[in-house]
Amino acid sequence: MSSTESPSAPAASVLPRVAPVRVGEGERLRSVGLPGVTLSVRSRHPAREGLPPALYVHGLGGSSQNWSALMRELDGVVDSEAVDLPGFGDSPPPDDGNYSVTGHARAIIRYLDAAERGPVHLFGNSLGGAVATRVSAVRPDLVRTLTLVSPALPELRVQRTAVPTALLGVPGVAVLFTRLTKEWTAEQRVRGVLGLCYGDPGRVSPEAFQQAVEELERRLQLPYFWDAMARSARGVVNAYTLGGQHGLWRQAERVLAPTLLIYGGRDQLVGFRMAGKAARSFPDSRLLSLPEAGHVAMMEYPEVVSGAFRELLAEMGESGSAGSSGGVGDSGSAGPSRGVGESGSASAGPSGGADVAAPGVGSATAAGGDVAATSAGS
Repeated sequence: MSSTESPSAPAASVLPRVAPVRVGEGERLRSVGLPGVTLSVRSRHPAREGLPPALYVHGLGGSSQNWSALMRELDGVVDSEAVDLPGFGDSPPPDDGNYSVTGHARAIIRYLDAAERGPVHLFGNSLGGAVATRVSAVRPDLVRTLTLVSPALPELRVQRTAVPTALLGVPGVAVLFTRLTKEWTAEQRVRGVLGLCYGDPGRVSPEAFQQAVEELERRLQLPYFWDAMARSARGVVNAYTLGGQHGLWRQAERVLAPTLLIYGGRDQLVGFRMAGKAARSFPDSRLLSLPEAGHVAMMEYPEVVSGAFRELLAEMGESGSAGSSGGVGDSGSAGPSRGVGESGSASAGPSGGADVAAPGVGSATAAGGDVAATSAGS
């Protein structure tokens, strides 16, 4: 999407009042004004002084709440902050209406420069994985390590359940879809998204389900909700078509930071077979495949993701890696099929997984992609 496209959402100063965003126990939420954008930042009070900083970037339709469970798991290991990308969570739309991957990456870079927190341990899921890849490639000085959970990197063949995501980026489709689904309840939308994003939706507690419903109801009141979804989806599709040095795979090859890649065998949005290509593309990579996980492993198996990250820190000789609460081998039914230190192909997982064009919204587009899952893990 062109950065010159005029925003169609109202200015933040005239947005309607909606219910406040949920802030979990031990969390804080603050608003940070930056040139051209205002970001909502969720954080946890660090367990002790001197912990290395970490920053988490959510996927299409998600929010900083997607990372709450993992942030709790990493208390005492890192000083955690998670951002709401422009137009998502509690962040208003960007001033220029630019929802491209580059636009989102620019917002992250502006925040890190202003906060002077870099280099950080950078985490990204889905769209956030593409954003984090771009940040790591163009500003290696800001990134200490890179952890990608089902990153939205270009794929050649389209997975059927991901087709509506690409269609969402077509002008007018979001408006048409809202008309066709206006009778759908928030509960119906949330169930659809949980079925799309989780390998096992039964892992979501009734309390978390209700929180997801309330968050979706809140977001649907925002006049820019579908606009942000459609433009961000269009931005992902556009990023998939870029070639040369701006292509995401080419930028992955330029990432200098030690990289942890996490793929779910039941992911309906990012092709599991792409794990092998990712492991070969990032120069200093480790691959963790979770056969039972879906698209949001950090929400579904936060203890496993935490354990893998701690092992990465231990490998680097950094403090805070000891005493893992959920080592890579302690995944319960998740059962990672490869060790973190292995960076070859992911063929040990399920074979025949179809590829996907873009992340975040499948057959349950009405729920706004990862938006329902946003509260499910917090």
